[in-house]
Amino acid sequence: MPGTPEERLAELGLAIPASSPPKANYTNCVQVGTLLFVAGKGPSDLSLKGKLGREFSTTEGAAIARGVGLEVLGAVREYLGTLDRVRRVVRVQAFINATEEYDEHHIALDGFSDLMVDVFGDAGIHTRSVFGAMSLRGSLPLITECIFEVAES
Repeated sequence: MPGTPEERLAELGLAIPASSPPKANYTNCVQVGTLLFVAGKGPSDLSLKGKLGREFSTTEGAAIARGVGLEVLGAVREYLGTLDRVRRVVRVQAFINATEEYDEHHIALDGFSDLMVDVFGDAGIHTRSVFGAMSLRGSLPLITECIFEVAES
């Protein structure tokens, strides 16, 4: 996959939203050495409320997860100045607000994972865990937190 992450975003016609500010006493990103830890991010559209398996289908959940991926990339770009400093997506952990019967969490999260590969190529392939949750802040359908490896500045 040729080109830089910023060039791939442009080729894909994807716009990264401005990063939402923290809502409490924390920060969006903390860098330790070459690892960048990104705080939990949900959809930028706060009207998206509800559970997968009730208000949202798995397909809708994957679209929401892709949007959350863009929100995460907004926080990373804001912190680093460019996505071209990202060397690898290391880890993704997601919490999906779901009904008790829902069992396609992993399929919904593919929307996020596929975006990372679209933008970073093989460096976007990551480890991940996804958990069902009885509730999430603001009744959001999905929240992710991530770890990226970044180039020294």
